[in-house]
Amino acid sequence: MDIFEGLNPMQKQAVEHMEGPLLIMAGAGSGKTKVLTCRIANLLAHGVAPYRILAITFTNKAATEMRDRVDRMIGDAAKDVWLSTFHAFCARFLRREIEATELYKRKKLNLDDKQYTPASVLNAISNAKNQLQGPHTFKKLADGFFQEKVADIYEIYQKQLRDNNALDFDDLLMVAVTLLEEHEDIREKYQRRFQYILVDEYQDTNGAQYQLTKILAAGHHNLCVVGDADQSIYGWRGADIRNIMDFENDYPDATTIKLEQNYRSTKTILAAANAVIENNTERKKKKLWTENPEGEKVTTYQAMDERDEANFIATTIRKQKTIFNASYGDMAILYRTNAQSRILEEGLMNAHIPYTMVGGLKFYDRKEIKDIVAYLRVIFNPLDSVSLLRIINVPKRGIGQ
Repeated sequence: MDIFEGLNPMQKQAVEHMEGPLLIMAGAGSGKTKVLTCRIANLLAHGVAPYRILAITFTNKAATEMRDRVDRMIGDAAKDVWLSTFHAFCARFLRREIEATELYKRKKLNLDDKQYTPASVLNAISNAKNQLQGPHTFKKLADGFFQEKVADIYEIYQKQLRDNNALDFDDLLMVAVTLLEEHEDIREKYQRRFQYILVDEYQDTNGAQYQLTKILAAGHHNLCVVGDADQSIYGWRGADIRNIMDFENDYPDATTIKLEQNYRSTKTILAAANAVIENNTERKKKKLWTENPEGEKVTTYQAMDERDEANFIATTIRKQKTIFNASYGDMAILYRTNAQSRILEEGLMNAHIPYTMVGGLKFYDRKEIKDIVAYLRVIFNPLDSVSLLRIINVPKRGIGQ
């Protein structure tokens, strides 16, 4: 198929770019996934070996979507392209190379688990790992009594992981970066391998992801990043907006292309979005535009409290159904946190409006599935005492607490 079919001039320019660093500032709904897919196709069309292309996305869903698109466009030749999330890439890399590390081979602190909740401690450790801070570095930088205690927990936590021959989610990034930094032969092997690197949602990368990308791209300097500072929403989990803001400082020879045509929204929605975004202090200027219709006006409602909000939503839905004969299945309520769902459900039930909750308990969160996976983990890794303790009396076999 024609790789450039349906691309606008700026998209075509981004796809055609071959050598050197490239920053694609892609506004919302500007077709960035299509650009990335076509860019991979163009590299393959120019004779680049599939295994020399590394494409990184942020979610498994995005990786699957891009994989499907590339496969449909290119066929079997695309199957050897390294296309995955950051964590999936690191897991694949570590399975091949972790033997080069010195990893893998009880102490209790008697702390109040109400003051040092597992969630808050794990969040602090996660943030430390995403900034490539091991237990000793974290202890040196500890600010205040809470962080000092977290540093003690962090050290024991890492020992427990090693005793169980395990890595946690954040270790995948930190250990991969550490291995690349400390082993020149492995570092050079992967720098030579990946001739072209593409990273999606670059505005949401954290310190570890930034460093991983920088190390791998040092071989050929053909790093293409796609992102938009205006869409950076993950600062709370370690994302550093400076990574995309400073890209042109990191790579002075970089080419910058802006994708400003929006294919998703109406003119009214874009006008509202642009008016909000213009208030951001840290951003690279761009102006989204569209050839789509004007569309309906945006409306807002300032509720007195959460119950007033729920009643307003229920009343609006009822009006859409009774006056305009709209289908309930064509309406959706988006809310920010799970805690909000109870009041919203009460409002719908009081108005006798049928609804379906999207989400709920995920397949892998069910007890019986977790038990089966724990059995498989113990079979695969006999040192995994956490999984062993989960299933040692499942089904019940007379073993007490």
